[in-house]
Amino acid sequence: MSQEAEHGWYFLMSPVLFGSGAIAWFQFDADPPLLRLCAWLAVFAVIALALGPARPIARKAALAVLLVVCGMLSSQVETWQAGTVMLDTPVTTTVTGRVERREGDGEGRWRYIVAVAGTREPTLGRPPERVSLVARGASTPFEIGQWVTGRARLTPPSGPALPGLDDFSFGAYFDGVGANGFFYGAPTATVAPETGDKRQFLAEGIEYLYGLRSTIGDRIRSILPGDTGAFAASLVTDERRAISRETTAALRQSGLAHIVAISGLNMALSAGIFFVGFRMALSLLPSVAQAYPTKKIAAAGALVALTAYYMISGFAVSAERAYIMMMIMLVAVLFDRPSISLRNVALSALVIVMLSPSEVLGPSFQMSFAATLALVAGYSIWTGRRPTDNAFLKLPWVMPVVAVARFFGGIVLTSMIGGFSTALFSIEHFHRLSSYGLPANLMAMPVISFVVMPMGMLAMLLTPFGLDVLPWKIAGLGLDVVIGIAKLVSSWGGNVDIGRLPSWYFPVAVLGFLVLTLLRTRLRYLGAAIVGIATFTVALLPSLPAPDVVVAEDGSLVAILRGTRMASNRERPPDFIFGQWQRALAAEEHQPPAFIKATLPKKTKERNDRSYALSFDERRSALRTMRNAAANGSANSFVCVKGAWCIATLDNGYIVNVIEDLAYLGPACDAADIVITPARIRLRECRSGAMLITGQTLRRSGAVEIRIDQQGAPVLTTTYDGLSRPWRIHRAYDWRSGTFDVAVSDNGE
Repeated sequence: MSQEAEHGWYFLMSPVLFGSGAIAWFQFDADPPLLRLCAWLAVFAVIALALGPARPIARKAALAVLLVVCGMLSSQVETWQAGTVMLDTPVTTTVTGRVERREGDGEGRWRYIVAVAGTREPTLGRPPERVSLVARGASTPFEIGQWVTGRARLTPPSGPALPGLDDFSFGAYFDGVGANGFFYGAPTATVAPETGDKRQFLAEGIEYLYGLRSTIGDRIRSILPGDTGAFAASLVTDERRAISRETTAALRQSGLAHIVAISGLNMALSAGIFFVGFRMALSLLPSVAQAYPTKKIAAAGALVALTAYYMISGFAVSAERAYIMMMIMLVAVLFDRPSISLRNVALSALVIVMLSPSEVLGPSFQMSFAATLALVAGYSIWTGRRPTDNAFLKLPWVMPVVAVARFFGGIVLTSMIGGFSTALFSIEHFHRLSSYGLPANLMAMPVISFVVMPMGMLAMLLTPFGLDVLPWKIAGLGLDVVIGIAKLVSSWGGNVDIGRLPSWYFPVAVLGFLVLTLLRTRLRYLGAAIVGIATFTVALLPSLPAPDVVVAEDGSLVAILRGTRMASNRERPPDFIFGQWQRALAAEEHQPPAFIKATLPKKTKERNDRSYALSFDERRSALRTMRNAAANGSANSFVCVKGAWCIATLDNGYIVNVIEDLAYLGPACDAADIVITPARIRLRECRSGAMLITGQTLRRSGAVEIRIDQQGAPVLTTTYDGLSRPWRIHRAYDWRSGTFDVAVSDNGE
């Protein structure tokens, strides 16, 4: 322990403690009282000062608690600063606003981030300040800063697809986007409202950078068409929507998706290439090389180039994180300090967590720093080993072979370290592992490192002079090779769906990983033991009981789970939700519903309302049809009448009925044990005693899992236990009264 103290383990743990406070704050059901947090801060600060250096252990314990409290306070401040207004319910309205960002997908569709100035028909009482809208049909895209108006369908950001999965509304809240949606047809250009566009200087500068980013992306895609150009543009501007779904899926399945995002790899390669190239150019001038510190000059130049890269990258979180990390390393060179060290990684992590504590919960932050920690720790072990003095390895004809072996050995080792270090986080967030990520990276990384990134940097330097075509063509050839590798490896299959693991496993395994990477003495092997024991325990324990039925948060998608097969009430379920279900529940096989024909009541002008009632004969006929379908259909699969209802019988005898047309609510309650409808009605239960799940209850509870216990009673697991947090409170908004009813429980009581 004394040796670890000499190495500064406490400073290395400071971002972990700070981030733990942030994680704890975000997991609370309600905001902790600010005065209480401030009191804790004051108390433990006084304790740490009073103890002094005489009692180092007690003092460090007080400082540890102080860092945790600081993480909580920082999370509170970030939440207040965000203050995003989230749309409370889906709505169709006319939106007028200014285009802040744009990104094309290569198929004629453009995604615009629009700063909303007004809505009408209807006028929203709580309009979001910023929305993400997809538009198609316009002959030319709208420029950044241009004012547009159009009829749009807006929906609130989605919550977790299942209890315990990632909450997309959480990320949207801190990104400042209060709604998603699409334009009906092409929006039209309009003039700014009479109030004027009161933008600040900073906002205008950011808007200019987004415009420059879009121009650079268009330029690259004009030189390199198709997926090649979209891939190249994503490496510079982080615009990824133009890459086709086929190529995106291949990159993801082969474990090469990290190349697309502007992250530590891209920043490190760009800074390293500029640093080495600039220093080599200075070394060609003997007078300069002898009179000036070329290493520091090259580091300063690399810092300028890195800053320019970050400015045109769209300010993505991964780019910001990588920029801060590389900036600290380059500044360390300027002050003659080691650039690659755990202290620099800890410092960059601490800065990022202090600025954006919400990112600690995201997979991007966790996987990025996990890989960086593991690689830097491995580098420290490698450089600290005793060098071997082998005369054979120094023979002239052996040295080139050794150099090549070391190069490819380094790629193998770094790929293995990076893959193993991020596997834990990939399982937790995506419930999937890529079995062939290592060979894919071995084949692709030399092309990226020696062809794509150097040519891309040269092209960017030559762009102002219009001489960037040839470098981009060469980089495009390299990207074609990478895309070919991705498609080849993805054709091998190999993706393994792990499913959800027990809730205790992830924090325990992360603790072991941190011990393994942050400690420097033999104590670090305790971390490997912790991870190994936790993994072995999970493998031996029985798997988590799977739910019998899962319901999406809007009630429109329902699935029955049996083994690796999932039967849904949709022929083509939306992949965004259903794909998450399949990975989390390790159920790849989808069984679509069977459709039957039934006589539906005719809707006249007098009976055109969704809430119209069936006649006695229509009700009796519908009930008879439902019961026949439930009795004669295959077990654990849906039988549907299009536009009306879907019914299924579970192997335990329970009958589930999903109704689209509210007119069938009565017969559904009589025919089934569990009735689900996306309609937002205030009815809480069926008169027959059947369980009723409506759009209104799902709005408050989020996605639901239903299990039939040993006594034959349905047990519900909901996503949300409370709605008082800022990124959830929009679910409790009542537009009729204009108030938030967070006191109402999830079942409406």
